[in-house]
Amino acid sequence: MEDIRYYDRLAAAYIRGRAEQKGTSVFIEKELLSKALSELTEKEIEEILEAGRKAEEKLYAFKSIHNDMPRVKRVLGFLKSVQFQSLLDVGSGRGVFLFPFLEEFPQVQVTSVDILPYRAEFLQALCDGGIARLRVLEENICTQPLPDKAVDVVTMLEVLEHIPDAEKAVKAAVRMARKYVVVTVPSRPDNNPEHIHLLTKQILTEMFEAAGCTRLHFDGVSGHLFMAAVM
Repeated sequence: MEDIRYYDRLAAAYIRGRAEQKGTSVFIEKELLSKALSELTEKEIEEILEAGRKAEEKLYAFKSIHNDMPRVKRVLGFLKSVQFQSLLDVGSGRGVFLFPFLEEFPQVQVTSVDILPYRAEFLQALCDGGIARLRVLEENICTQPLPDKAVDVVTMLEVLEHIPDAEKAVKAAVRMARKYVVVTVPSRPDNNPEHIHLLTKQILTEMFEAAGCTRLHFDGVSGHLFMAAVM
């Protein structure tokens, strides 16, 4: 049988958050809810995970398989090469990038923005369960939910191809970032009906130049286009 690893502490935070949302007496002992997440032992983490499984909480999003995705590895590799203290992740969704990032950058303050209510609720459970450095906003990136230069890095990974007014989203990201905007998009057509743009290197260049950003670095990564814009 394949050995599937999980982001155990993140999954435990989620389960604790769900227990808090439902009422503390639902399926986890209060002492496991009140203890700081960082102070939980491995045994206590496993107790929380087992309680979550018995309560039929879905934990597949916390499988640590996303670390091996080429585009995720490329973005994490870039971020390891630069200095920053805060990050805004746009369209965090199921945490494909966010969860590996939280694991590998434990000191960075993170804001997650997602336009879908159920995605924001899912991520909010992590905050409620003890991931204090994560803030979740149910917002549209095009409305620029943070002030100008509010964070060091803005990541928009597999997001721009979904946004009708992609140009407006780019301008908002550039305004909010102090240091970098990092983007990944599909590099070839696919059958996903939610992908309404095919954003090439030329198109991205035009968008970011229109937003006032000209220092752009591109790379191709297994069916995807990676771009880092330097503010």
